[in-house]
Amino acid sequence: MKILLISPAVSKSKRTVKELMMPQLALYILEGLTPEMHQVKIIEEEVQPIDFEEPCDLVGISCMTANAPRAYEVAAGFKAKGKTVVMGGVHPTILPEETLLHADSVVIGEAEGVWEKLLEDFAAGNLNSRYHDPVPDLSRYVKKDFTKILKKRLFSIVPIMTSRGCPYNCDFCCVTDLFGKTIRHIPIENIIKDIKYSGSRNFMFLDDNIIGHRKYAKELFRALIPLKIRWVGQASISFLKETELLQLAADSGCKILFIGLESVNEVQMKTLKKSLKDNAELRQTMKKIKKMGILIHASMIFGFDSDTKKVFRETVKFLIKARISTVSFNILTPYPGTKTYDDLKRAGRLLTDDWKYYDHNTVVFSPQNMSPLELQIGKIMARTKFYRKFSFLRRLLGNLKSPILFAATNYGHMKQAKVERRRLPGLKLELFDHYPYINSETSKNIRNL
Repeated sequence: MKILLISPAVSKSKRTVKELMMPQLALYILEGLTPEMHQVKIIEEEVQPIDFEEPCDLVGISCMTANAPRAYEVAAGFKAKGKTVVMGGVHPTILPEETLLHADSVVIGEAEGVWEKLLEDFAAGNLNSRYHDPVPDLSRYVKKDFTKILKKRLFSIVPIMTSRGCPYNCDFCCVTDLFGKTIRHIPIENIIKDIKYSGSRNFMFLDDNIIGHRKYAKELFRALIPLKIRWVGQASISFLKETELLQLAADSGCKILFIGLESVNEVQMKTLKKSLKDNAELRQTMKKIKKMGILIHASMIFGFDSDTKKVFRETVKFLIKARISTVSFNILTPYPGTKTYDDLKRAGRLLTDDWKYYDHNTVVFSPQNMSPLELQIGKIMARTKFYRKFSFLRRLLGNLKSPILFAATNYGHMKQAKVERRRLPGLKLELFDHYPYINSETSKNIRNL
């Protein structure tokens, strides 16, 4: 059997800046789960085109919400050729009924525990419409062909996942819908196998919180130290107050930590179910992280109901003063299946249900204290100001332990800031043009972008 596994782009023409492309893992896990008797080809549309004439028996498509419309287009293209299409990923898990309008079958949640059964059923002509194992066994080692991943990435970063699940269940996040609230771990010996088998020295841990379980994290970091690798990962800042844990992370090769700060608005911080409740404690913890030689990539979100137009200036000022290495400036995105989506839908505040706009970067709802256009412009201005040359030089002084890495990561974000500014006129026409009144301040902000 010939199986084609596809990760679609958001659109035929839109591509992510290469320096900011996240490494894929899901399709390579599927390939590893597939019995050797079958042939598997993986297509990532971000880096290679999709050929609808590709000879295959089964097409598997993985997607999130933002690329779901493109995934549906791809599915339609293959179904028109008479191919059977299976879909999985975050969006199909949240909205399986919608997905089944476009696919013959949907994998809900994780693929481990169901993929081989799906292939058996398809070969026997008995494909079910849904496959779901709520708590699959993660102890089995799944070999991945990392050579394919390395060829498609600018910095030769290999993706690794050590756990599934998140206990926080934030109102705006759908991770728990996909992986559950309980943190489940992959055996450390399997992680070490992946690292050694890859032949790489650069890794990205895709876990939502690499240090969510202290005991496991410490054991993992101790096992990584002899390997002398370099890695980046995502962590909750509340766990990083523990000096021993942080030191072990640094000793094991941690170079960058992605930290979901979300907001520096202290009113909003109290609602985010995090243990740091004020900016003084936040600054102190970030200072400790940087002393270890670890760069901080902060993730910020604009659009909470407590946010006013001051939030953009105050956030950028705080981040520059704290000399944060890099930042992702995101728009609050009400993903389907989350409490945020349900609340905004019920209140009639959603601007669109076109999923291609649900991408962290586009306003798809009416904010409480500003217009949608003002929120969009404010977000773009924040990113632009943070990545200007003056800010770069000032922040460099706080990141001199890794100046080359600091410069390389900032360069990618500077390029993406330009992409965002070029995108604004089109967004204004598509989403915000029915707001006829634009005040002088907003007009000035548009001119200054």
